[in-house]
Amino acid sequence: MAELNRRAMLGVAAAAVAGSLAACSEASSSVAASPTTKRRFENKVIVITGATSGIGRAAALAFAAEGGKVGFCGRRELLGRQVEQEIRSHGGEALYIKADVRMEAELKSFVDHVAKRYGRLDVAFNNAGITVEKPLHEYSSQEWDDVLNTNLRGVFLAMKYQIPHMLAAGGGNIVVTSSSNAIATTEHRSAYTASKRGLVGLVHSAALDYAAKGIRINALIPGTTDTDLVRRAAGMESAPDAVWEIAARQWAKSHVPGLQRMATPQEVAAFALVLASQDHPYMTGAQMVLDGGETAHEG
Repeated sequence: MAELNRRAMLGVAAAAVAGSLAACSEASSSVAASPTTKRRFENKVIVITGATSGIGRAAALAFAAEGGKVGFCGRRELLGRQVEQEIRSHGGEALYIKADVRMEAELKSFVDHVAKRYGRLDVAFNNAGITVEKPLHEYSSQEWDDVLNTNLRGVFLAMKYQIPHMLAAGGGNIVVTSSSNAIATTEHRSAYTASKRGLVGLVHSAALDYAAKGIRINALIPGTTDTDLVRRAAGMESAPDAVWEIAARQWAKSHVPGLQRMATPQEVAAFALVLASQDHPYMTGAQMVLDGGETAHEG
């Protein structure tokens, strides 16, 4: 997803704090996810990377609500256990395994464990991602590698170990979270943009490798989404929610002039489920944009 420029966000936050808090609260509540009665993933086995918060967490809850058996990973164990418990408390099936997508052995063990636990693998949502934002020459080699190894290499490794299980099962669906930065980006995002644009090329080629074998692979291109990642990128992770809501709304007025808000994690997760389902069996190698018109405006 696209991140926000920190200085710009702080500026609009300061300018807008005196504005209407009630309006922002109304906007936030109006886009809450609605309950679903669909069961598109009944007895399907799903693996998700980066599901301890944000879009990944929302997707884990949504897949489980539609009958999926969800195995997911992330580095933050406490959050992972909380998501696992939340799914189970609502009658769903979930398994959290602490794993870092940068670590090949951990990622392979995670995928294999889920497939062994539930007997197969049908769907993968490769969503883990990070960002470091600064002018290109200020990146350390370690920072550059950390972003690329998480966002791009991590997806390669995930697919490398997911695909054999899907081949054994006779097919499957893979969804990869790219970003609207792959289409239109801004300053300070060289590493993030390179990784997210690289994912589109990865999906294009891999989709051709496995289309005839029953595995569909598509890229999800979300716009700026109201997640902890975006708050951190804006330097506002410690800001009160009310201040963040004002800043986010002010930013959206300029960057998403039609809808004038960021996406919610639930909205992006719902679209990921569409791509991962059998609703559109002719779709593979696609890059599907869900950004509220953000890139149309910036283009």
